[in-house]
Amino acid sequence: MVQLLMFLHVGAAIVAFGPTFAFPILGAMGGKEPMFANFATRASEAIEKKLVLPFALSMPVSGIGLIWFADVDLLSTRSAWLSVGIVVYTAAILFVLRVQVPAVEKVVELTSRPPDPGAGGPPAELLATIREVQQGGMLLTVAIVVLVFLMVFKPGF
Repeated sequence: MVQLLMFLHVGAAIVAFGPTFAFPILGAMGGKEPMFANFATRASEAIEKKLVLPFALSMPVSGIGLIWFADVDLLSTRSAWLSVGIVVYTAAILFVLRVQVPAVEKVVELTSRPPDPGAGGPPAELLATIREVQQGGMLLTVAIVVLVFLMVFKPGF
């Protein structure tokens, strides 16, 4: 059972977090060709909502199963890496749901209407929201790298 749950857990992590490394590429392409910025943002949003989030949210189920069937003591100092990982994962998911998803939805909304021809560039609100999404993405990338490090190396604290 542990091997099956590990397969499901690692597989879900690959499917959930792998595509997120392409989001900056899509964003940069949309930024270079503003007429496609809305499409690039909607494509990222669709990947996030239809692939990343469902698989990421499935991981606690397989993770709890692994803890149960492998008889892991979360209060043991030998399992501190796992407790830290659970905290990082929970914080990242909450950040995605409360900050990142609404910010991406706002970028979609702000790029859905044609730009004002006399504006002389993108609106300040759009630029600020894009910056928020970029910074959130960097934070989430760090969280993913930390989680992978913890799961692979299982450091003792």
